[in-house]
Amino acid sequence: MNRIPRNPLFLFISLLLLVTMACQGLTTLEVPVSAVDEDAVVREVVATVEAQLPEPQEPPALPQENPQEIPTVTSTQLAPVDVSLQDMLVNVYNRVNPSVVHIFVFDENEDISLPLGSGSGFIYDMEGHVVTNNHVVTDGQRYEITFADGVHREATLVGTDVDSDLGVLKVDGLPDDAQPVELGDSRNLQVGQFVIAIGNPFGETGSMSIGIVSGLGRTLESQRIAEGGGRYSLPEVIQTDAAINPGNSGGPLLNLEGNVIGVNSAISTRTGTNSGVGFSIPVNAVKQVVPKLISDGKYVYPYMGIRMVSLDLDLQKQLLLPQTSGVYVTEVTENSPAEDAGLVGEGGPGGDLIVAVDGISVLTIDDLIAYLVFETQVGQTVELTVLREGEEMVLPLTLGARP
Repeated sequence: MNRIPRNPLFLFISLLLLVTMACQGLTTLEVPVSAVDEDAVVREVVATVEAQLPEPQEPPALPQENPQEIPTVTSTQLAPVDVSLQDMLVNVYNRVNPSVVHIFVFDENEDISLPLGSGSGFIYDMEGHVVTNNHVVTDGQRYEITFADGVHREATLVGTDVDSDLGVLKVDGLPDDAQPVELGDSRNLQVGQFVIAIGNPFGETGSMSIGIVSGLGRTLESQRIAEGGGRYSLPEVIQTDAAINPGNSGGPLLNLEGNVIGVNSAISTRTGTNSGVGFSIPVNAVKQVVPKLISDGKYVYPYMGIRMVSLDLDLQKQLLLPQTSGVYVTEVTENSPAEDAGLVGEGGPGGDLIVAVDGISVLTIDDLIAYLVFETQVGQTVELTVLREGEEMVLPLTLGARP
């Protein structure tokens, strides 16, 4: 059956022609044929109708052979995938994962095959030293390391430091594809930059997660109690929202270049699993502590011998101090470097407010601890700028060894 074309333009023109012919048949006037140019009428009608039609839409481009050049679908306003970032993450994982290890900790009973616990670590040098957390290896008597390719090695404990929560194991011989991970610089970190965690959460080997640096300058309390009470703390700790769970401890926190910027150590949680707040030991502490753990089995921190407190407005008014910035000395330990240097505590005449060390401003307790931990050694003499009863003075202090 023949069908009448349904093109609106065709139907409109045909109807117009029929009406014109009908009108010509009804008129009593004789009109010369040359006076009506039907083609011109048709062209004018067509032009009028086409001008009112909507603009034609170009069809979407077909995918090209190169996946990086596939056009983005914009009809739903989807954000484009950053292929360069994706490739970078894949490359970091492929390069670093062979150097991340799974650590199993056993007690002294050889008959018990189940480990006391497990964690992560990474290869530090070609001699087979592996960096991890102190809390991963503590209380262990025997250690076994599994590499990414499934190779198992017995490991020996070289040294630990409870105050920085760092520990070092050693294996004899590394797999061919296992290389030391390059260390970065934690002083160059910025809040918001991407970070990567690789480890073995819940025993899931070679797991990778990504996040950002959520905060800098956090502190991590030592698991040991200092003489006279209280706890020492590690400064400049990195806060991240990269997923860190049990089993990630001791694994590396990396930048997008694949350099270690921290050692994943702890999470802040009430459930035992990641809640978006994880903490990593800054890699500059690794640079400071690990060489001594390898050579001496322990790390000795510089020591002043004071108790101190940061100020708020109420304490400033109570102590009649000119400012809230600085570190207020509340107590000086007997026979300590601080006593030898002549520092005065709260019970003395006015108490000292430390405002600078070696000419560098001290605004908080963390500033002073960070300088001592990362910039000084036992036996080094530093110059403390203090305010005492409204007078500024400089006191040289020779650092001792932390008891």
